[in-house]
Amino acid sequence: MNDFRATPNLLTFFRLCIIPFLVLAVLDGRFTSAFALFVLAGVTDALDGLLARLLHQRTLLGQYLDPVADKFLLSTLFLVLHHQALLSLRVTVLVFARDLGILIVAALLYATTSIRNFRPSIFGKANTVAQILALAAVLLGQFFAPPWVIAVRHWALNATIFLTVFSGLHYAWRAVRQIGSPGVAG
Repeated sequence: MNDFRATPNLLTFFRLCIIPFLVLAVLDGRFTSAFALFVLAGVTDALDGLLARLLHQRTLLGQYLDPVADKFLLSTLFLVLHHQALLSLRVTVLVFARDLGILIVAALLYATTSIRNFRPSIFGKANTVAQILALAAVLLGQFFAPPWVIAVRHWALNATIFLTVFSGLHYAWRAVRQIGSPGVAG
């Protein structure tokens, strides 16, 4: 029960609680509020990791919950922005397909082998950064759209498409290498 009370985990739970309000803000066309909630979610994400290190409150729950909260936030926002015709089907499907593929492969490896290392790669982290920038630019562009915001939106969406495909292939390559490595029990 102490894991639930750890400050970083409380921030992660708070981030999860923000998601429905963010979705409603987008669906209601309140993009200033949606952008503010997205930024707040980002701040809680940065703070939970920082506080976990500073307060020595790293927990097993937090190790699993934090990336799940991040994926849930980003995936939900991709879906709702597509629903509002603010993102293309192509980018939304690619993001979902990659994440679902990684989740299925990780679950299968966990269930059938001794592999337990599912750490994100540098390409996966770069993809997450591109997704965050793209989503922030899409939200911001709904109420503040100078040329630099439009340029960031365009660049970040293209980077998201490229990095989604590339990091997905990289994760598949890593999984194949791990399966073929000595000491992996199947």
